[in-house]
Amino acid sequence: MGQIEWAMWANEQALAAGLTLFLGGGLILAPSTPFLDPPRSVAGVLVCLLEYPRSKRKKGSTMERCGQKYMTAVVKVFGPLTRNYYIRAVLHAALAVPAGFLLSTILGTVCLGIASGIYLLAAVRGEEWRPIEQKPRERPHVGDTIKQPPSNPPPRPPADARKKQPAEVGG
Repeated sequence: MGQIEWAMWANEQALAAGLTLFLGGGLILAPSTPFLDPPRSVAGVLVCLLEYPRSKRKKGSTMERCGQKYMTAVVKVFGPLTRNYYIRAVLHAALAVPAGFLLSTILGTVCLGIASGIYLLAAVRGEEWRPIEQKPRERPHVGDTIKQPPSNPPPRPPADARKKQPAEVGG
């Protein structure tokens, strides 16, 4: 059995945490509440933008998310700050602390804390974020697509079966 790639689990957990933080921070922005709390919504958006692009797996294939290639370019620009899972673990832990003081964002805080722990485990095991590169499609060579014509004729039914029956002739 292969090794578990912990970063894949942490990525899904952190993306869910970012969405939960965004929605929880947005609930506090409802008109019926007297407070405004945009920092938690902004933290949720920041986590979602960082976590949306998946990392390439060591073995096997990786399903790319829809539109991931655009965010992958942004994440690649920041280099080791976004590639290193130790930094992601510390960043998520730091974002989880202030979000824990509101009831509407406590679920996102717990999810972000769990994602931070999983990222720490992934970093200890030596994992690192790698972009999914698109391989250029090779055009098939003309000589490979054209095959030799068959050397034998196709099989035919026996002569008795080929003769038309009298009922079919009268039709």
